[in-house]
Amino acid sequence: MEKIRYAIEELIEKGNLGIVDKTFATDYIAHAGEKEYSGHSFIKRFANQLRTAIPDIRVVEVRFLSQDVNTIAWQRTLTGTHKVEMQGIPPSGKKVKWVDMVVTRFKNEKIAEEWVVSELMGELLLKVPRV
Repeated sequence: MEKIRYAIEELIEKGNLGIVDKTFATDYIAHAGEKEYSGHSFIKRFANQLRTAIPDIRVVEVRFLSQDVNTIAWQRTLTGTHKVEMQGIPPSGKKVKWVDMVVTRFKNEKIAEEWVVSELMGELLLKVPRV
């Protein structure tokens, strides 16, 4: 659990990409819906994209829901102001708040695989001004 908290604080809130090598397995895989993303380069790109679009991003809550030997199910609530286009969604300049549900699997004490369901894109779309 501490490794997850550390990764969130350093990577998402502070933008410290230097922690990726020591925190995530080199063969890291993220599952989001039917899509898969892999590797350290993906983690760094995603963190940069998120922090660019929502520069004042903050994690307001982390709840650990279940844990076994090498897997943790958890939820995070995030907030920030949408200032730059993200995945084709124009910036609204408005505050957004969303929840991510995550299942994290560890291998050799590093984050190796994650399954993520996020409300972020829906929240961003809700804030876009109607034409």
